[in-house]
Amino acid sequence: MKFIVSSTDLLSHLLAISRVINSKNSLPILDNFLFQLEGNTLTMTASDIETTLITSMEVETVEGSGKVAVASRLLLDTLREFPAQPLSFNINDTNLALVITSANGSYNFIGQNGDEYPRMPQLQEDARMLTLPVSTLSSGISRTLFCTADDELRPVMNGVFFDISDQGLTLVATDAHKLVRYKTVHTSATLQEGEETVNFILPKKPATMLKNILPKESGDVEIRFDKKNAHFKLGNYTMICRQVEGRFPNYNAVIPTSNPYKIIIDRVTLLNAMKRVSVFANQASNLVKLAFSINEIHISAQDIDFSISAEETIACQFDEEPIKIGFKSSFLIEILGNINSTDIIMEMSDASRAGLILPFENEEGEEILMLLMPMLLND
Repeated sequence: MKFIVSSTDLLSHLLAISRVINSKNSLPILDNFLFQLEGNTLTMTASDIETTLITSMEVETVEGSGKVAVASRLLLDTLREFPAQPLSFNINDTNLALVITSANGSYNFIGQNGDEYPRMPQLQEDARMLTLPVSTLSSGISRTLFCTADDELRPVMNGVFFDISDQGLTLVATDAHKLVRYKTVHTSATLQEGEETVNFILPKKPATMLKNILPKESGDVEIRFDKKNAHFKLGNYTMICRQVEGRFPNYNAVIPTSNPYKIIIDRVTLLNAMKRVSVFANQASNLVKLAFSINEIHISAQDIDFSISAEETIACQFDEEPIKIGFKSSFLIEILGNINSTDIIMEMSDASRAGLILPFENEEGEEILMLLMPMLLND
């Protein structure tokens, strides 16, 4: 089979799916891209068995059809060095010898039999479907992904929880120290009769793939899922992945509902102050103390081992009794960096219970809540 393709177009498609490929694979065939040519459409697949990413593009001057597996690293390293130009691919169907011809030379590969590449998992007939705008899914995953855990003992925490009802979609991620809940009404879901909610856990790796791909896409994304696999269909990409098995924690139970202390703060001012003061925090605990009094916050940190300390006072809107609370500074900085709102609201009840951080204004049709567990204060 033969075809001609733009070097830069091919490289951009292959780079997007190449992140799926592991550095060490249990099956040697997974070190390859699978190329399938049908008519003028070239479909490229990359997989690590758990997650599969598929993309397709139009090619020119086509002869024949078929499929072949091509060494991913060798092909990517070759394509990176080409300026934008048409490349001619010629694949011998008998011995799978592959020749790429450019304006100035030719490059010889040996392909592998495409039939050896693992088959894609098929969804069961009772698979549910969910449709939502690409921009909404992109926003939801980018807001929640940073909160996922790396916990071998509790694998259900190592992903983003999709909680689907007829009211909309809720994405949740937690590592037991911090939690993010992202709600959106911009969805349409097909639930079976009598079902109020359905859910699944998207593992961290495919969620990261989606985070990278979604900003380049537009329109709607169609999500189909059964009890084992999830299938994401975009304009230029299709991703199939195995879900995390197990029951996600009851996230609503850990979100405190009665919080008498409410503080409005400029997000960037607090973020920058936290970054400066946290440099002086104890490296083991990363503890930063926040003392709230009338219309101001006193932020302080110290490391007794090195005899260093820092403190800073910033303005806020607060008119309750003074309250002190301690947070792990890296977690709070991470949370503040993942909110877009100019101002934020901090809600608390006391120094031993979780604090809530909310945007002062949510985007239309969205609702974001972030929770952070406090650290024990000695004073």
